[in-house]
Amino acid sequence: MGLRPDFLWGGATAANQSEGGYNLGNRGLANVDLVPTGEDRAGVSAGKIKMLEFDDQHFYPAKEAIDMYHHYMEDIQLFAEMGFKTYRMSLSWSRIFPNGDDVAPNEEGLAFYERIFLELRKHNIEPLVTLTHFDVPLTLIKNYGSWRNRKMIEFYENYSRTVFCRYKGLVKYWLTFNEVNMILHAPFLGAGLCFEPDEDEEQVKYQAMHHQLVASAAATKIAHEIDPDNLVGCMLAGGNNYPYSCRPEDYAKAIEKDRENYLFIDIQSRGAYPNYALKKFERENIHIEMENGDQELLKQHTVDYISFSYYASRVVSTDPSVTHETAGNIYKSVKNPYLNSSEWGWQIDPMGLRSALNMLYDRYQKPLFIVENGLGAMDVPDENGYVEDDYRIDYLREHIKAFKAAVEEDGIELLGYTSWGCIDLVSASKGQMSKRYGFIYVDRDDDGNGTLKRSKKKSFYWYQKVIQSNGEDLA
Repeated sequence: MGLRPDFLWGGATAANQSEGGYNLGNRGLANVDLVPTGEDRAGVSAGKIKMLEFDDQHFYPAKEAIDMYHHYMEDIQLFAEMGFKTYRMSLSWSRIFPNGDDVAPNEEGLAFYERIFLELRKHNIEPLVTLTHFDVPLTLIKNYGSWRNRKMIEFYENYSRTVFCRYKGLVKYWLTFNEVNMILHAPFLGAGLCFEPDEDEEQVKYQAMHHQLVASAAATKIAHEIDPDNLVGCMLAGGNNYPYSCRPEDYAKAIEKDRENYLFIDIQSRGAYPNYALKKFERENIHIEMENGDQELLKQHTVDYISFSYYASRVVSTDPSVTHETAGNIYKSVKNPYLNSSEWGWQIDPMGLRSALNMLYDRYQKPLFIVENGLGAMDVPDENGYVEDDYRIDYLREHIKAFKAAVEEDGIELLGYTSWGCIDLVSASKGQMSKRYGFIYVDRDDDGNGTLKRSKKKSFYWYQKVIQSNGEDLA
């Protein structure tokens, strides 16, 4: 028994990491436009450094990214040549509602995405669309404080209704929030939150989380009302925590850290705040303000499927002498001595993907979708832009084997797989172009120089063969 015959093979990008055209087509600015490269990136992403205007001292890679705004026809043609069944992309909220609270949407923005969807349909590629992928209109941050403010639910509902109506029949698969749990780890990048010096950050983050979860349920309700064929999923930054040792305290810590992430999906998939979360709020003096109807909305409008990103597993320890951490990821993790690491210090653990699939399916019994997985690496192209990226092929091959085993041997219900950064794009964690994930090389460097020329890597042809064989030919 192999993968389902309609398995959705494809790739994934985000508007803010690929689209560019930040000031074209009446688009407004968004939080992600203001996240620079360099040493301030982490502080801005975390909401510790307030940067709500461009300055001359920083480089802002999302402004132009890889200019998919002008290259989307060429890029979709390349995806079609690889044989994509689906393409995961996100909408730029501020391209459709430039300020977020506009009365009417921006027709230029709506028409832009309509052209993309029609082009995808022409090539029989199913769009998988994320409504907000680290994307909050800047005006909503400046005037309302972003998701700390309940008014955001209304603005998000208006945005959701607009796109569900406009793209009815063109888009079937939707995701409400990308890596919704990243609000805890990179609050400005994930949710447009900046903190004041005297604020209780945990209180703000969890209240904002509640607003996002209510908005997600409202969008799910609207999607199903507008088109019963719509399938709406949630999206988790996945990867389980291993205990560093078999000390019971380490195992308990691993459960606690996993729950920190599962909390979001527990609510989106099961429809209620779990008891462990209520107890945590009680212990930590966090008060979630809810309005009448919130709990009913969450209960009645759960998601149709669970999607997640998987790059690495993580390790936790309660022993203060265990201090060796991995480098590079937004998540802190103890280094796992049994695993190899990428050039950016992310640990490579294909078996962890199989474990994550089993944990999620055991927990929710809903279809799963791997919507991000890939290897960020330094690619060295030849004079034609060709890259011998066997290291990427090796990484992807082992992860595909792992999810196939989860389906074929464990009985997991898996809808599809979209590798991250199917075309080179701006890295979310570092803002670099040199950290490349794609099957397609883009001639652009970390300082924004280059021709933007697209060229096929060795992995392009390998993935083409994988898709053609529905995952049977991984050689």
